[in-house]
Amino acid sequence: MEPTDPELIAAVLRGDQASFEPLVVRYQPRVFATARRYARREEEVEDVVQEVFVKAFQKLGSYRAEAPFEHWLMRIAVRVCFDFLRRHQRNREMRFTDLSDDESEWLDRLGAKGDASPDASAAKQLVGRLLEQLSPDARLVITLLEIEERSVREIAQMTGWSETLVKVRAFRARAQMRKLLGKMQQEKYL
Repeated sequence: MEPTDPELIAAVLRGDQASFEPLVVRYQPRVFATARRYARREEEVEDVVQEVFVKAFQKLGSYRAEAPFEHWLMRIAVRVCFDFLRRHQRNREMRFTDLSDDESEWLDRLGAKGDASPDASAAKQLVGRLLEQLSPDARLVITLLEIEERSVREIAQMTGWSETLVKVRAFRARAQMRKLLGKMQQEKYL
């Protein structure tokens, strides 16, 4: 039978550093999935994941077991991802000509009917492009709230922001996305 998280953590804290490896193996897929939402290139994803586990190892003594280890680890992952976004913020504008044919057609259907549901992959690509244009805090809050479907309370706990600040940042991020989408639609017809 595999040792539990608390048993592994206790062993690491007693000096058995090798006991941290099963925790890495156990939670690596989840941390990778989270990192892929914020970083695009695989080497960036790997760097983020490595930083998450290094920080977790360094701060393991501060883990108080009030929540499952996975929750504590994911809070670290979100904070590392947020730091990554701030370090790698790209303030480049996206033009309509940068869109693929599928994204362009989806945008046309949205503008014409207000319903563009037939091609979800094009919509997903377009949303990804819009997210890349957002500031790090806006991208983080939209990803956690809309893509990961976390509650405002969970986001506040993960980020250290107040619930009110989470709501304000979500409102502003949605408005920023609408503005970018409107700008792209407008540019197409100019």
